[in-house]
Amino acid sequence: MKLLIVWLLNALALLAVAYLIPSIHVSGLGSALIAAAVIGLVNLLIRPILVVLTLPVTVLTLGLFLLVINGLLFLFVGHILSGFEVQTLLGGILGAVLYSLISWALISLILGTKD
Repeated sequence: MKLLIVWLLNALALLAVAYLIPSIHVSGLGSALIAAAVIGLVNLLIRPILVVLTLPVTVLTLGLFLLVINGLLFLFVGHILSGFEVQTLLGGILGAVLYSLISWALISLILGTKD
């Protein structure tokens, strides 16, 4: 049940990001749900490989290159899905940062921490 709530909150965060950033478009809640699931899968499967492959650049930039990786993955998901569109790399970077901040805030407000 908790996984479904987190998935729905991530979709709502994606809708908020699309509202705040003009270069990101989501056609509706259904597309946001699909995009949130695909973003989660991409972050689970592809992101660790890219982080390891770009480790020297990440160390040289003191970790700032991770923002570029997140933005590229956000842009990639925007290109493979039809109801979710990311137009620029800068929009992808800002969208990825806002998406994670809004998602974190929603999840911590709704679910909280249980000891």
